[in-house]
Amino acid sequence: MSRIRLALVLAAAALLPILHAQEPPPPTGAAEWPMYNRDPMGTRHSPLTQITPANVARLRQVWSYKLGKSPDSGGLTGGTEFTPIVVRGVMYAATSTSVVALAPETGREIWKYDVPMGAPSKRGVGYWPGDGSSPARILFTSGRRLIALDAATGRPVAEFGASGFVDMTQVYNGSPTIYKNVILVGTNTPPGSVRGFNARTGAKLWEFRAIPQEAEAPGFETWENDGWKDQAGAISWAFSMTIDPQRNTLYAIFDSPTPDYYGGYRHGDNVFANSVVALDAETGAYKWHFQTTHHDLWDYDIPSPPGLLDVTIDGRLVPVLAIAHKTGWMYVLNRDTGKPVFGIEERPVPASDVPGERSSPTQPIPVKPGPIARVSYTPEDIVTAAETTAEHAAFCKALEQRSGGFYNEGPFSPYRYRAEGAPPRSTILFPGSVGGANWGGTASDPSLGYIFVNTMDEASIGWIEKRGSRDGRDLFNRNSAVGATSRFQWSDGKPDGGGNLVGSGEKAWPCQKPPWGNLVAVDLKTGDIAWRVPLGITEQLPAARQRTGRLNMGGPITTASGLVFIAASNDRRFRAFDSKTGKELWVTPLEMNGHAVPITYQGRDGKQYVAISAGGASALDDPAPAGAEALVVYALP
Repeated sequence: MSRIRLALVLAAAALLPILHAQEPPPPTGAAEWPMYNRDPMGTRHSPLTQITPANVARLRQVWSYKLGKSPDSGGLTGGTEFTPIVVRGVMYAATSTSVVALAPETGREIWKYDVPMGAPSKRGVGYWPGDGSSPARILFTSGRRLIALDAATGRPVAEFGASGFVDMTQVYNGSPTIYKNVILVGTNTPPGSVRGFNARTGAKLWEFRAIPQEAEAPGFETWENDGWKDQAGAISWAFSMTIDPQRNTLYAIFDSPTPDYYGGYRHGDNVFANSVVALDAETGAYKWHFQTTHHDLWDYDIPSPPGLLDVTIDGRLVPVLAIAHKTGWMYVLNRDTGKPVFGIEERPVPASDVPGERSSPTQPIPVKPGPIARVSYTPEDIVTAAETTAEHAAFCKALEQRSGGFYNEGPFSPYRYRAEGAPPRSTILFPGSVGGANWGGTASDPSLGYIFVNTMDEASIGWIEKRGSRDGRDLFNRNSAVGATSRFQWSDGKPDGGGNLVGSGEKAWPCQKPPWGNLVAVDLKTGDIAWRVPLGITEQLPAARQRTGRLNMGGPITTASGLVFIAASNDRRFRAFDSKTGKELWVTPLEMNGHAVPITYQGRDGKQYVAISAGGASALDDPAPAGAEALVVYALP
């Protein structure tokens, strides 16, 4: 049976020339959403203005398309996180098993490609416009395979790799980023790298390794005691990449080294882990780098690519990049040099007491902007019945006591060592290992000079303990009173279990006083936080207490009419805010949480649409009815 199913039956095929003749031409340019972040610089900013602060409250659902149950549903990061694209009048999306082309005005299926022996990436697809000899292509990953489909028919492109398939040798689960004739992909498996492939043939063009492999390579000296050897970390798992076309520069990001919480066998700063690296986008040649966390002991990955924007600062146009980070800070750098725009200071941080560990004595902390998420904790911050409920507050107080109390000396507090048989003594870390900011990333409004990001205030808790030995080396890892993957939240676990994050769901309210999640606007002209508002409600609470903010995964977009659209929060809602003030202007319920980046576009009918994938099935989510996963689309009446 063919893997391509054309949506139009043979009886209607003869009418196609007539139908096309009657159809208006496809809207292009401002009307499109042609890539994951809409543009190479990652602004996620649409020039469309039909939907405005004055009429956004009138948005109504106009169609939806079922996405199917993601194979990883119920896991820590389960469910769909897909951002569709709209190019030349066609929407391209992925379900749990296939890639589809849809009419963006109605959701009518144009073609469908069922992916053999695997599932398509649940994050996004890329579009290459073709050239004189090759038609336009849709590019996506499935595990370690890079697949090219003809954009018009959905058939694999014979001249790309082996009949449309390229073995990348490493898994990448994000959305391919297309720049000129180069397909850019990261890595979800070691060795950590970013790579460029030829969009015509699929041939590998270049690779930049995150861990320096030769003594003369930049950063090699930051891996002491041969810590670079067999290093499985510093992968590049971000869902997309950002590029400055004027400078021909890709700003690649890499996550933390391994193991996440112990660095006794990798002394040094560990460059290019936890770094943004400027590379020539066509060759992979190194230009500069900036490391956001030295010798990471907290799993503080850079979770999303930087947003790029040109802003006027003190009368001078400055090319900036802004990294919204798990650490709870935003790092604003000059794109040409990698130097801080508003100052970043190396500040002393507490030392680790874990045997064999040699933590960095300082960490880079921005002077401006101030923290975009909570970065400290005091005993007075624990939730009480006055903020939520007596049951919630009692559980949280008991968890503090079971943990042996909490240690925190501010940003980058290390996990303390617990010797075998010793009583518990726990660090509480804000932000925890999920942030702060996470993979949802940023959106910008060039006219305001603002950049927007959703953040979480959720703590990790626990200690470091010895976990046996291997090859003559003692092994150390994190644990807690509620297990290894631990959060300061209303859910239980056992010290010998997987942790209280597994299966915790929407009722796992954090244990510090709200807000627990925010939407933040930073003025990149000054480095100041322009506004900050809670993102999400807890409707189980009395009305006066509901505006708690919620844990969230996903990201924002902006429009030229002055709107910020975002779902993300785990209260099953999709919202619009005034970009100047942060005022919530529209909210609508979703059947499942929308842990994705939305899009907006204009159809052939002249209408502006807004779309979100709602299929969250992670540790943040409660189970949903079977078949509820859907791409949901809205427009004005």
